[in-house]
Amino acid sequence: MHQVYRTVGEVLHAYRSGKLPKPFKIIPGLVEWEEILFLTSPESWSPAATFQATRIFASCLNAVTARRFYQLVLLPNIRQDIASSSKRKLNSHLFKALIKSVYKPSAFFRGILLPLAEGGDCTLREASVLAAVISRMKIPAVHSSAVILKLCQMNWYQGPTSLFLRVLLNKRYALSFRVIDAVVNHFLSFLSEHRQLPVLWHQCLLTFVQRYKKDITVEQKQAFKPLLKKHFHHLITPEIRRELYTTVSRDQKDKAMMNE
Repeated sequence: MHQVYRTVGEVLHAYRSGKLPKPFKIIPGLVEWEEILFLTSPESWSPAATFQATRIFASCLNAVTARRFYQLVLLPNIRQDIASSSKRKLNSHLFKALIKSVYKPSAFFRGILLPLAEGGDCTLREASVLAAVISRMKIPAVHSSAVILKLCQMNWYQGPTSLFLRVLLNKRYALSFRVIDAVVNHFLSFLSEHRQLPVLWHQCLLTFVQRYKKDITVEQKQAFKPLLKKHFHHLITPEIRRELYTTVSRDQKDKAMMNE
C-alpha cells in the first residue's frame, strides 16, 4: 500500500487536469486517512491537485476532520505558494481551493484563519488573500461571531488581525451585544499601547463604528475619547469621532422605548 500511495503522490505532483487516481479518492473514507494522505507528499502536490483534493475532502469529511486537512495540507501549500511567487500572488487553483474550503466555515476558520492569526507570523499578503475570500463568500453569522470573539481575545496584536476583523465587521452581521462589547474592549485595550499603530488599526476601528455605532453605549463612547486622543490619525480619527458622537447609543434607544 505504501508504494501505491507514493506513486499516487508522484502523479499529483505533475497533475494538471483530468481524473484523479482511484486510490486517492478513497482516502477520506479510511480510518487512518491522515497517515495514508501523507504518503502522497501533499507538500509537493501541484496547485491543481490541491484544489481537487480540497473539493473531495471538503465534501466527504465532517467539520472536525476537514479542519485537520485544511490546517495540515491546504494552509501550508497556500503559504508556500505565496512565499515562492515572484508576484506575491496566490495561484488561481489554490484560490479556488480556499473558496471551496469556506463551504465548511467552522473548519475554514479553525483550520486556516485562526492558526494564521495565532501563529504570530502571518504576513499582510496572506491576510489580504483570506480577506478577499471572506468578503466574497456568504458565511453564517454564528461562525463569524465566534471568530470575531477569538480575534478580540488574542493576547497580542499584529496588522493582519485588524484586516481579518475589518472584513468580518464589514459584512454587517446583526452581532450580539456580547460580541459588540468584546470588540469595544479590544480597541480600548490599546490605551496602554505606546507604539504608533498602523493605518489598518485605524481603518478597522472606523469600520466598526460605521457599522455598529448605534449598538455602542454612552459609557463606551466616553471611554473611546482618551483612546482617540492618544492614537490619532489626521485623516481617519476625525471621521471616527463624527460617527461615534453624532448618533444615538444603544442604551439611549432603550430609555426612549421605555418612555414611550
